Amino acid sequence: MFDFSDFFKSFEGFPFPELFDKHLKGHYDLTFIWDAIRRIHNGFVAQRVKPQILGIVEDGAILKGEDIYIGRNSRVQSGAMIVGPTILGNNVEVRHGAYIRGNVIAGDGSVIGHASEVIRSILLAGAKAPHFNYVGDSILGTKVNLGAGTKLSNLKNDVSEIKVHAAGTVYNTGVKKFGAVLGDGCMLGCNSVTNPGTLMGPNCRVYPNAVVSGYFPPNTIVKLVQELKTARIE
Repeated sequence: MFDFSDFFKSFEGFPFPELFDKHLKGHYDLTFIWDAIRRIHNGFVAQRVKPQILGIVEDGAILKGEDIYIGRNSRVQSGAMIVGPTILGNNVEVRHGAYIRGNVIAGDGSVIGHASEVIRSILLAGAKAPHFNYVGDSILGTKVNLGAGTKLSNLKNDVSEIKVHAAGTVYNTGVKKFGAVLGDGCMLGCNSVTNPGTLMGPNCRVYPNAVVSGYFPPNTIVKLVQELKTARIE
């Protein structure tokens, strides 16, 4: 339970599928999907990046550090900032005002958009964090879409170890920074928030402004129910 196949269908368009191997020399065994985040913490990206710019970096974009790879037909717009180690696949779009803070791998066709911040995270092919998003210590599956203002919170207020709660069982993750794992095709509405240690199976939906925690099985819709009242101005 909670391995790669529970959340993601394939590695197509992702340059380093060994990140999700059960055993990987020099890294933690992948018992649970969040162990891939522990591998990112342990230097996985820095060990694999081969600095090269094959895409387009517009004037006014900032690349900080030499350990950055940008694939073919990818574009980094003016005003974006990328800190290494970072690996961008092919046809990736990094829009104006985006901030990639390092230890990030973005698969083919993914989008990191205006005022979005990403650190120590994985975007599989076609995943999108397009508007005012925060993605910390998280994994986004293929074709995941984050609505404008969606935040994947990765740190508890008391800075204690993050635990995953699922079906009455509590799992220790061994880390203090862990955001969310969103399976293929998940869509989160505008201004929604995932609390640290949130897991969502493929094709989940979250209503705008909802705050979610724990584990959600595939094809779950999380609805925010609120009562609206109107009154006449006297």
